[in-house]
Amino acid sequence: MADKASPSAREAGTTPIAALPSGAALPTGPSSPAKKPAPIPIAAVLAALPSNLDAFLTRLNKALSTPTGIDTVMLFLCYTSRLSATLLSALSRSLLRRSAREWLALVASLPRGTTVLFATPAAGSKPVTSAAGAVALVLASRLKALSGLLSEARMILRLWALLGMYFWGRGLVAKALRKSSPEEEEEKGKGTQETTKVETTIEWTRLALCIGLQSLENGAYLSSRGVMGWSAKTQGLAYKWSARFWAAYVGIELGRLLAEGFGGGKVYQADETADWRKKVVRNMAWMPLTIHWSTDTGLVNEPLVGILASIPGIIQIRDLWAQTAKA
Repeated sequence: MADKASPSAREAGTTPIAALPSGAALPTGPSSPAKKPAPIPIAAVLAALPSNLDAFLTRLNKALSTPTGIDTVMLFLCYTSRLSATLLSALSRSLLRRSAREWLALVASLPRGTTVLFATPAAGSKPVTSAAGAVALVLASRLKALSGLLSEARMILRLWALLGMYFWGRGLVAKALRKSSPEEEEEKGKGTQETTKVETTIEWTRLALCIGLQSLENGAYLSSRGVMGWSAKTQGLAYKWSARFWAAYVGIELGRLLAEGFGGGKVYQADETADWRKKVVRNMAWMPLTIHWSTDTGLVNEPLVGILASIPGIIQIRDLWAQTAKA
């Protein structure tokens, strides 16, 4: 999307200096009251905006109009900024090391007996380092801070997730209590009934895992902010077990998706196949990360964390952005 600068507004009622008569006296006489500048209508300002910018902001507003959309945008920004911070940090270290090697090579090339003096730079002067490396290091620090802020904001939004799980469980209870008619039972057959029992068990297991992981995360986060009284050690254990419950949930979800895709016997339409593939890729990206966060020593390095976590963010932001184009 090309950015277009909006035309600068001229101050209403002001006469340009070049338009004044030169060499002639300005007319005198009864002074007339100064005219107030005409107000600029909002519609004219909006009309002056580039159409592509207006369309972008309209779709962004739609994307941020729901809690799910807000979380998706923050997920995308959180991990892409984290990945960018990691890459920029590595780049800055490389540039600064190269600058140091060049300086050492310069010193080594001096004649024997040359005295090298180190002086403290004057106030306001820039240090003798790689400018590009210094800029990359500052930008990496700011992107890392942004990623941490977005991560905490998403955690705050998830404090209310247990409410949705209550209605999820209530729906499962209502479904279990609903009795099928004898005709429906006969039509289903024994094989279908067994499949339904397995699906129900999986659904209850998924709900239990979600309640466990969200309760532990809520308790650990609120305790870290002084709202609850868990110790630092308890908070660490809560975060670890929350990630383990999440890993179990992702594992079950992957198993369910693979069973549907390869052993379910269901014929998918083109859009259903694309949606199934995106779900599989998203959960496969989360799987190693959930195990990584479940252990004390970790499993993957920081660049790989950024890459893997950016995959679900990119998939979800693309789907969300496509939905905003619909009327």
